[in-house]
Amino acid sequence: MRIHSLTFVALLFSFTLFGQTGHILQGVGAKNMSMGGAATAQPIDISGALQWNPASISTFNGQILKLDLGLFFSSPKLYSIVPEFNNLGQPTGNFFSGSTDDARGTSILPSIAYVWGKEDSKHTYGISAFGISGFGVTFPESATNPINAPQSFGGFGRIESDYMLLQIGFTWAYELSDRLSVGVEPTINYAALELMPNPTANPTAAGYPSTDKTSVLGFGMQFGVFYEAESGFKVGVSYKTPQYFSDFEFDNTYLDGATGSNSFNMDYPAIYSIGLGYSKNDFDLALDYRYVDYENTDGFSKTGWTNTASVSGFGWNSISVISAGLQYKGINKLPLRLGYTYNSNPVASEVTFFNIPATAVIESAYQLGISYVFNDRVTLDALYHYGTSNGKTSGPLLNPAFIPNFPPYGAIPGSEVSYDMTTSMIAFGINYTFNNKK
Repeated sequence: MRIHSLTFVALLFSFTLFGQTGHILQGVGAKNMSMGGAATAQPIDISGALQWNPASISTFNGQILKLDLGLFFSSPKLYSIVPEFNNLGQPTGNFFSGSTDDARGTSILPSIAYVWGKEDSKHTYGISAFGISGFGVTFPESATNPINAPQSFGGFGRIESDYMLLQIGFTWAYELSDRLSVGVEPTINYAALELMPNPTANPTAAGYPSTDKTSVLGFGMQFGVFYEAESGFKVGVSYKTPQYFSDFEFDNTYLDGATGSNSFNMDYPAIYSIGLGYSKNDFDLALDYRYVDYENTDGFSKTGWTNTASVSGFGWNSISVISAGLQYKGINKLPLRLGYTYNSNPVASEVTFFNIPATAVIESAYQLGISYVFNDRVTLDALYHYGTSNGKTSGPLLNPAFIPNFPPYGAIPGSEVSYDMTTSMIAFGINYTFNNKK
């Protein structure tokens, strides 16, 4: 299914994303990212509120527009080791090993959000367009790294992936009381995916094919509750349902010129969030816990080889995410922020091989943010982010021909494939308040 009418919007708001919480971006916009993505109970800007707890937009006064633009840099590296065999198929004791650096350039991460309400009304509304998920690598063909050797020599050749997800949300929050709000957000999603080679397709004697980029639409919901005590303590809970997509329909081209097609379904996982916040004088504190349910999500729940030697899915574990942020407002017109995010790794060692196209897994991320308050209407935000995988994700190379002797996935004895990654980002945002509620 191709959605040509949304292509321009997708390019505008989500050129290429690199997920950090699995394949999910940890935050939205310069201000929310600088708080480590924590916002479920501490809505210090409308982008973070719309992304993580729709009920919390009830705390904002007036008509507010938020625009952000980030420049994202990543440096994944792919390693592999395979044993060498003689003509009788016996190991020689020697190994062929190498590494490949990613050749992808800078990624652009724009976002836009708008919130409005009326005076003396319990209703607040919002609309947003966020790039919330993605992965992408470009590992060139290599004669020195076995995993990137030409397919005719047993490798995959050039490995390239490009996945992005743009989410448009329509949010409504209602104040049950001066302290308690609820919110709901229907979402429309656009996703695009390209793979080279395409492991979800059936291989032929020519190997696995490459694909054209294909796109799909998806739909989902988000619900939230937000409570703010008079003492400054805040509590928030939200649930984002799975975002259900139609199947990606791939047009495949093999190295010998043959063509074919296949389909693959990949949904967006359900996310459960609970947050605590505290605001007192010049300090705002935020702490979020999230559970990302990959294990019950199409495209991620299954793994392994099909009976035609295609790959059935990524096989990710569900993960826990902890986000923490601190904002200090004691310097006139210059709020300062520190943020930290921890993510468990969804990729187990036995399925590392299946996840080479999606190596963007960051364990720890550190953020520093600053704003400049021009006046009551205009605020500028800036962010610096650094993330690291804190070591390699590694496991054996797999071959379906080896399954009878090395079940369940056919691990090649003495082999290893691994990848690690660091990321950095600078981002800038502008917050404009048109007027108070009216």
